[in-house]
Amino acid sequence: MKSSSWRIRTWSIRAKIITLLVPPLASLVVMWVFATSLTAGAAFELFNSQTYYELTGKPSESVIVELQRERKLSVVAIAAGRTEGSPALAALTEQRGKTNEAIAAFRTRAEDDNLQDALPANARGRLQEVLKALDQLEPGRTAVTLGQVDRAGAMDAYAAPIDAFYRWYNSLPGVSDAELTRNARTVIATSRARELFAREDALVNGAAAAGKFVKAESADLIASIGAKRTAYADAVVELPDDARAQFWTPVTSSDSYKQVRQLEDKILAEARVNAPLPIDVAVWRDAYDKLVEQLRTLDLEFGSQISANAEPVGVGIILRLVAAAVLGLLAVAVSVALSIRIGRSLIRRLTGLRHDAQHLADVRLPELVGRLRHGEEVDVVLAAPPLEYGADEIGKLGNAFSAVQRTAVQSAAHEAQLRRGLNEVFLNIARRSQTLLHRQLALLDRMERRTTDPDELEDLFRVDHLATRMRRHAEDLVILAGAAPGRGWRNPVPMIDVIRGAVSEVEDYARVGFLALPEASLVGRAVADVIHLLAEVIENATSYSPPHTRVQISGQLVPNGYAIEIEDRGLGMAPEAIEQANQRLLHPPDFDPANSARLGLFVVALLAARHGVRVTLRASPYGGVTAVVLVPPHLITGATAELTAPTAAEQQLAVAEEVLELDAGDVVRPTLEDVGPPPLIDVFAEPVEAPAVPPVPATAQAPELTDDGLPRRRRQASIAPQLRERPEDERTVDGIPAAQFATSGVGGRSPEQTRDMMSSLQAGFTRGRRDAAQLGDQPTPERDA
Repeated sequence: MKSSSWRIRTWSIRAKIITLLVPPLASLVVMWVFATSLTAGAAFELFNSQTYYELTGKPSESVIVELQRERKLSVVAIAAGRTEGSPALAALTEQRGKTNEAIAAFRTRAEDDNLQDALPANARGRLQEVLKALDQLEPGRTAVTLGQVDRAGAMDAYAAPIDAFYRWYNSLPGVSDAELTRNARTVIATSRARELFAREDALVNGAAAAGKFVKAESADLIASIGAKRTAYADAVVELPDDARAQFWTPVTSSDSYKQVRQLEDKILAEARVNAPLPIDVAVWRDAYDKLVEQLRTLDLEFGSQISANAEPVGVGIILRLVAAAVLGLLAVAVSVALSIRIGRSLIRRLTGLRHDAQHLADVRLPELVGRLRHGEEVDVVLAAPPLEYGADEIGKLGNAFSAVQRTAVQSAAHEAQLRRGLNEVFLNIARRSQTLLHRQLALLDRMERRTTDPDELEDLFRVDHLATRMRRHAEDLVILAGAAPGRGWRNPVPMIDVIRGAVSEVEDYARVGFLALPEASLVGRAVADVIHLLAEVIENATSYSPPHTRVQISGQLVPNGYAIEIEDRGLGMAPEAIEQANQRLLHPPDFDPANSARLGLFVVALLAARHGVRVTLRASPYGGVTAVVLVPPHLITGATAELTAPTAAEQQLAVAEEVLELDAGDVVRPTLEDVGPPPLIDVFAEPVEAPAVPPVPATAQAPELTDDGLPRRRRQASIAPQLRERPEDERTVDGIPAAQFATSGVGGRSPEQTRDMMSSLQAGFTRGRRDAAQLGDQPTPERDA
């Protein structure tokens, strides 16, 4: 075993597998051949058949013989008239005692545990039928004694238990030895033929006692003779030659057999209904008694011979089976020893290879990919050392894994480099777009300052709103590239202004309504990202809900921060889809350019992860979806427990903006019905006939009017002080400092500033137009609500 040819480590994997499998397979084949030819089941079947014969063969035969005798005496007693004290009735009573003794002996053997264990289920069921038929014999006897049945009825009463015996014989299982099985079936056939002979004898004695045949007795007798002869002819053919010469030839050559044959021929020729028996009954009885005893001896001796022949056959099978088991055990022991030796070597090396490959997939490769994504330089050779497992097939498999890990590392490095390049491209495009959008917004601001035409001003406001939305989409690219948007604030901003700023960046902002909001402020560093996050969520709510429905925004202070609920009344989402979306919001996946359909969801997840904001989706009671944005406490300042109620200025703002929408010719949306508290602060509600606005305090500056009598627009007059000026620490856009835009007059405005300025100017424009119409005594046409 120490030579080089027996060094298991140098064997090929094929040789190892062959060595591992051939010995047990060869052992199994040898055992299979022996098991199929000489099985233990065959031996047990032989021994069981011997048990059947010893326990029930002779006792059951005795019961059948006694039943046959009782049947004959019952028929004779009925034919003789059942006279009290007659010899026929006395003989019947004596025979019934003998029958009962035979039945009791058989019942004792039938209930033996050894027999019950040896019998299969089907045979046990047939045996129970025999015992049940014997139990039902007593009512038939009573009917015979009381004269309630005729001779045919008596024949039927005894046929039931006798037929049950033969059904049980036929249900006994065969054995693997074909000759033994055939001989056993032959014994059953000869016994069945002898039963037909006994039935024939009962009919003959009944006709002799009555003095004639009645009803169909002659036909039954002729049928019994024919059936008996046919049964013996078929059974004798199956007898082995030696058994035929030993048992059957002496029977057919006897005088009783010949005499019975002659008497039967005469009966077949002369028996008629209501005619006397055509033979001498005394001669018949003498010949029958001798012949039936010979036939019974044939059955018993031939059956005993079969049982004796079964025992050596079974012993031979057992011996061959033991020899096969010993040889098989030796073969299995050798194969197990070889399998253990070779298997340990294979398992040890394959386990090491699997452990290394698993460690590569679970630890080293993810760590390496993470380092590459963070921009670290990685040495592929050091990061993916080769796996050394020898020069055989397992070693080659280790080399293949080494090649796989090198390729995986190189692919990860290339992918990381490609991602960095794409991020740079996205960031460059986004910065350029931001530059153009800032310039566009500045240009729009100058144009809005110069124009006094209401229609032109309305169009400019719409273009301004579109540009604001374009700026948000450009910021999406910046966020996807991993950078921060250019906008930023130094001082805290009220939360109501943050939410309004987000609404102003939504296309269908007029469908958005506010519920009461607690007073609180958001730290300046998070304002831009939270506005962007809320705008994406609100945009999604308006996009996936019917145009006639409203999107409600509410907020409340909670122990874990500031919760903002955005509820739509759309078609909603399936529970599985909501669960998947919440998982993506909680754990943002890597950006996949091929899956751009959920770009907004991915942007929201990135912004939320950047500031620790928790965004959760849930089903709305209205059938839509409710998004809950939980801003953490460290981003909230100046929070109070009171709710912010709508002021008079805010009510004027709502009316002015709705008038602007009506003038623009937009589709008028239905107003929400009053549903009770809490009150809805709807900044985009339908125009109503509001009471006159209270006059401003005397200290307030009177609005400056244009030549047409309209109030002149004052820049940044209606927005939060924190949002009026561009933040000083705003990042550069395409290399141009943000402060340069502010000082040169081309700086950008926040969406909140744009909306508030537009609303203020439109409110003044509406009041001026209404006053001018009243002065000129011109009725103002009402718009179709």
